[in-house]
Amino acid sequence: MPEIVSINISRTKGVRKTPVPEARIGPEGLEGDAHAGDWHRMVSLLAEESVDKMRAAGLEVGPGDFAENLTTRGVDLLALPLGTRIRVGAEVVLELTQHGKECHNRCAIYYQAGDCVMPREGVFAKVITCGTVRVGDPLEVLPRGAEP
Repeated sequence: MPEIVSINISRTKGVRKTPVPEARIGPEGLEGDAHAGDWHRMVSLLAEESVDKMRAAGLEVGPGDFAENLTTRGVDLLALPLGTRIRVGAEVVLELTQHGKECHNRCAIYYQAGDCVMPREGVFAKVITCGTVRVGDPLEVLPRGAEP
């Protein structure tokens, strides 16, 4: 079953995030995270399978090291079309707004980890329904047109 394997927060942009056991997702993203705000990239998601690729390439990395808010397992995030809604746990609903991102220059994460998979394999979402998320919460891809 698809699930959240890590929830990651940092107060500064461009750095590795620190895993926490749970967090509140408010109307602008993860409360206390530097990337939260009134824009289309409120919450970032990266599949643990993408992190595993970086480990297989010889990097010593883990969840949060690529500055993602939610590290997932068991769902192909890049295969989901923009506009797809995902329920996280019992309360939160996110809507995918962007696949990957353009990196204009190499960020601190690239220099710390040796590579950054987020621009290629990360996805971004806006918040539809607020609530608390916890490590181990299930992920459910909602059918098109489903209400939260």
